Amino acid sequence: MMTIKETLSAYAQAFNARLSEFFPLSNLPENRVVEAMKYSVMNGGKRMRPFLVNETGSLFGLDFEKTLRTAVALECLHSYSLIHDDLPAMDNDDLRRGKPTCHKAFDEATAILAGDGLLTYAFEILSDARTASADIRCELIAKLSSGAGALGGMVAGQMLDIYAEDNPKQTSETIIKRIEEMKTGRLISFACEAGAILGQASDAERQKLLEYSRGIGVAFQIADDILDVEGDPKLVGKTLNKDAAQGKMTFVSLYGLDKAKQIEKELVEKAQEALSSFGAKAENLRLLASYIIERKN
Repeated sequence: MMTIKETLSAYAQAFNARLSEFFPLSNLPENRVVEAMKYSVMNGGKRMRPFLVNETGSLFGLDFEKTLRTAVALECLHSYSLIHDDLPAMDNDDLRRGKPTCHKAFDEATAILAGDGLLTYAFEILSDARTASADIRCELIAKLSSGAGALGGMVAGQMLDIYAEDNPKQTSETIIKRIEEMKTGRLISFACEAGAILGQASDAERQKLLEYSRGIGVAFQIADDILDVEGDPKLVGKTLNKDAAQGKMTFVSLYGLDKAKQIEKELVEKAQEALSSFGAKAENLRLLASYIIERKN
């Protein structure tokens, strides 16, 4: 029997094999931005968000092909956020997954355009008739745009993160939790809800998956904050100890490592409890919740 790490790796391999099909290259000079988009989206990664779309979809009888386009759209949007997050005006990172960040591999202007390109391409993929029926496509587009946006979504979380960095004395546990919920949690929530939307799940089933996603979403970000402090740079694949150097407020800086680890453990336990009604079908989701806080990269 495979471990959850092996299961996730097997999915990532299958997903990556299909992902490259979405980025055809040509010899036209403007194709440089597509090269930068492909470089960034194919630049490794565990593919946890696409895996969540696939696993939650499987609860309702969907297979890999039925969830693929939504999973690709989500990964495009996620990759756009990483490109922009790494820019000099934001976190100013030189490495992402052990490789040069987009603005280092290409240039800053191309990286900005590549991020823009991936963001818009995500919705082009979702809106295509091959993704699902029209009503399902509309709901997926609405949910992803809300989760990624400035009105309580990922962009809002990034803005609040900058505010907290500039105003540490005004930063509280409530603000840090909101950062974690919006900056990381909203896209993870979409990943879980997308499978349910595609599978036409009941309201009660969707609610349970949202509860699960909220727990693992915040836990995932806390785990990242912990890795920034005590991770192995070779395994993590990016510059560490940047949060403290930049004065960022996190659960680690607020409570210390031990308390932060306790909080993430409690969040994972609650997330796993939310899956009880799905029985054995949700075992990979339960195992993934534990893996999120046990991972080394």
